[in-house]
Amino acid sequence: MPGPQRGTTAGGGRDDAPAVAQGDLFSPVTVSRVSQVIVEQVRLLLRQGRLRPGDRLPSERELCERFGVSRVTVREALRVLEANGLIEIRVGARGGAFVTSPTSQQVGAGLADLLSLSPLTAAEVTEARLVFEIGIIPLIVERATADDIAELRALNDAQQRAHDDGTYTMEMSADFHIRLAAATHNAAIETLVQSFHGPLLMSLVTAKLKEPVMGKVGTREHRDFIDAVEARGVANAESIMRAPLRRTADRVAKDS
Repeated sequence: MPGPQRGTTAGGGRDDAPAVAQGDLFSPVTVSRVSQVIVEQVRLLLRQGRLRPGDRLPSERELCERFGVSRVTVREALRVLEANGLIEIRVGARGGAFVTSPTSQQVGAGLADLLSLSPLTAAEVTEARLVFEIGIIPLIVERATADDIAELRALNDAQQRAHDDGTYTMEMSADFHIRLAAATHNAAIETLVQSFHGPLLMSLVTAKLKEPVMGKVGTREHRDFIDAVEARGVANAESIMRAPLRRTADRVAKDS
């Protein structure tokens, strides 16, 4: 099947892209929960590469005819696809449903929901952090820019001020680790760490319950870690990061 023409607009969209030919893409649905089946058909077409970002889906009326369902069902399916970041609904004369790519934040949020609903223990999360956070340090040291280092120092300064005025929270520590992942300049790593925010925070809170003053030493270690990254010292950075992670692991071990 020949692909659709791919026009672009000033905003990078493809409002002038013709609707994807429907001939053999879609098939009628006759089972229950039909809107979800429509969603799965569209996902399959995306995985197969028969629908690609920028393609415009047929109109609601055409989709109703092709799937053999009501407009209410089609709209429900489109809402699900939009919520999952797979399509964008545009209004106007050149509007419609356009295939798009989910952002790293959307992917991370979906993974975060799955992780939050999983029966993970603080000990398991900390063990995973030891493997993953130590593993990405060579990339952080190699790729961190001056802006990355400046932002990490700003976060560290905010942590120190919060300790001084008694407003420090474990969220601040989690935010620091998430910002570290961004310094790898690898979208997959950043997405994975963002999705791990809930479990990460849970493990930190659990550790703090066992050691209420937790955080003061960690803030100093974060500062030392930034210095090591700026000096491009992988071994030193790994050693500094491993210390607080092992400390946390010891504190939450009884929960395993």
